[in-house]
Amino acid sequence: MFEIEKFDGETNFNLWQVRMMTILVQTGLKKVVAGKKPENLNQTEWEELDEKALYAI
Repeated sequence: MFEIEKFDGETNFNLWQVRMMTILVQTGLKKVVAGKKPENLNQTEWEELDEKALYAI
């Protein structure tokens, strides 16, 4: 599990964003934040990845 503080609106957003994107890339969830469902995934698989990304964020 990765340790990152939740963004509180007061810390440096750019640094938080880079750290969060690194976690999403390492866990294979970056495609979720891109917002477009890959054609090779069905809706259920896409929703499961979305839930995992939300949990990570």
